[in-house]
Amino acid sequence: MTFHPRMQNRIDGISDVRDLRWRAWSGAIADVWDVTCAPEAHGEYISQAPRLVMVLDHAGDDDASMDLALSPECRGCPLAQLRGTMCYVPAGVRTWATVENARSLKHLDIHLDIPALQKRFSCCLARDAVATPRLAFADARVAGIARLIAAECEQPDPSPDLYGDALVSGLVAALFQTCPKAGRKRGELPPCLVRRVTDFLADNCTRNIRLAELADITGLSQTYVCSAFKAATGLPPHKWQMRARVEKAKALLEARETSLAEAAADLGFADQAHLTRVFRQVVGTTPAAWLRERRA
Repeated sequence: MTFHPRMQNRIDGISDVRDLRWRAWSGAIADVWDVTCAPEAHGEYISQAPRLVMVLDHAGDDDASMDLALSPECRGCPLAQLRGTMCYVPAGVRTWATVENARSLKHLDIHLDIPALQKRFSCCLARDAVATPRLAFADARVAGIARLIAAECEQPDPSPDLYGDALVSGLVAALFQTCPKAGRKRGELPPCLVRRVTDFLADNCTRNIRLAELADITGLSQTYVCSAFKAATGLPPHKWQMRARVEKAKALLEARETSLAEAAADLGFADQAHLTRVFRQVVGTTPAAWLRERRA
């Protein structure tokens, strides 16, 4: 991992209560924080990378409040109103936060690697949007994707990197209102490129595949190849990859060449339970039940 947001802070009255949960994908690092807050807790923050901050949950008095501002003179906003709202802070912009009458706070930070993201999109990210702070704003599309990213950070069984890469692409497109270059027609992948991508996914399904790899083998942008593949096949690339893993698991189990635990390790699943859950999602039954039906 070469991207690092280089976040600096000075905090008072804020303490971690759980280990940090985080995930890194191409163009972004996301982390979920659970903290306790002393009375009038406050902090000062600056980062060399832009970031999106979202309040996920809190516990405290009815008048609990928080503010993230561009000056030390913060004015608190009720936390009940802030849940689900977001703040976008550009690179190098110093912010101050105050929290009052809240016992605990859970929030998501998504740090964005703008140079890497510029290469991913088929259009340039709008400079004004990237450089303009947006404090306490609400956007249903951005919030929905941010919650999915937070869920991935807390997921004990990590999804394929293709899924996280697609979430980051969707977040950036919604946050900065990107649009494709003129003259490019959006739609399905042609059959030859569909076959190229599906063959690649099948051959490499046991490892983490990045969206950039699919863009390279098709000659398309990362955002376009993901949506066009789904339009052509009905599935996003990460779900196609998981189906390919399940097909390999079927072959191994039916041939009695390996145990379920060994198959999970060989095929890139976190453990046997992870394989069983994905197998049930794809096939509709557990590996053991599927084997019994095959041998009946």
